[in-house]
Amino acid sequence: MTPPGTPARPAPCTGRLGLRVLGAALLLSGAVAGAYITGRVSAERALVTPDEVNTVEVAQKAIQAVVRIDNRLQRERLQVGDDPIDTGTGFFYKKDLIVTNYHVVQYQESLTVTLFNGRRVSAKIEGIDPGIDIAILRVTGVTAPATLSFGSSARLIPGQKLLTIGTPLRIQNFVGSGVFSVAASARDLNRNDGFANEVGQYIVTTASIQQGNSGGPVLDSRGAVVGVADANVSANGLIPGVIGIAVPGDLVKQSLDDLEKIGVPQRGTLGVTMVDLDNLDPALRQLAGLNSSEGALVDEVPAGTAAARAGLRGSLRNSKDQLLAPLGDIIVAVDGQRVRDSFDVIRLVAAKRPGQTVTLRVWRNKKSVDVKVTLLKRTLQ
Repeated sequence: MTPPGTPARPAPCTGRLGLRVLGAALLLSGAVAGAYITGRVSAERALVTPDEVNTVEVAQKAIQAVVRIDNRLQRERLQVGDDPIDTGTGFFYKKDLIVTNYHVVQYQESLTVTLFNGRRVSAKIEGIDPGIDIAILRVTGVTAPATLSFGSSARLIPGQKLLTIGTPLRIQNFVGSGVFSVAASARDLNRNDGFANEVGQYIVTTASIQQGNSGGPVLDSRGAVVGVADANVSANGLIPGVIGIAVPGDLVKQSLDDLEKIGVPQRGTLGVTMVDLDNLDPALRQLAGLNSSEGALVDEVPAGTAAARAGLRGSLRNSKDQLLAPLGDIIVAVDGQRVRDSFDVIRLVAAKRPGQTVTLRVWRNKKSVDVKVTLLKRTLQ
């Protein structure tokens, strides 16, 4: 007797009819499996696995929101033989607004956007956030065929499938797939273009991110944007890397909201200039009573900044712009986390929002001092 609440099991196949049905099913499954293994899949069964179905469904829907961006560079930025057009990718997140990388549209003389169906329209820069290498473009005379929504990059799990759509080698509507590998510190990734210095961690993926993918969406299996493709990691400049990096979608979404409402991003900043301690003359470090080269020397502290209001002390320079003793405050920790250089200070402070307080451990007059800094709202310059 079946216990109450137990689901009824399907009746077993019995008799000649059952055997014939079972045999036919086995032959059919064997044929499909054989076709899948050898790659001989009929047009009627081009999509064999549920994962393939999901990939195609997500890609076909998302492609309609993805655009190619052609940046005609300013003439003064070009050298003999340079291609005057830089190409990247972007995507509609609102009916007339496109998000892309800032480095895709930097030094632009004019911008052209090509929709997935080949239609071309001009675009203008609406807002920029070089701190995380993001820009917003506005288009007129056309409405987005589709828009993409943001998911949660914080919930990504290593091994989770990710898709990219972009314009590598100027091939539009290129779909790549891979997995989310790890969230890696920006310090571990080689970058020397001066952008994204406020990104704490990147999304690292095996999904294709090559030249031309920059600014395109990184999608999860629901079709939600979890990152914006930014660059690839390569062993040298001649061989493109297979490891792609993307700006986390949570950070991008926050920035877009700030840019639309205020015009500037609202991540935390001290408002000072800094000098890495390991760049200082060893004699100056000795005069300051320091045995380590880890830390960031506060150089200039402009009036009205969060640092100035908190009493952070800057450094003195002579007429030759050389640092003088005694040095200004040297930041050695942020909220209890030791820092190696200004790179660390900027990223740790940028993780905060205006109104929040950050505690700096500084070396001042050969003593450790804690300075609490209340971060201020950023304003348009």
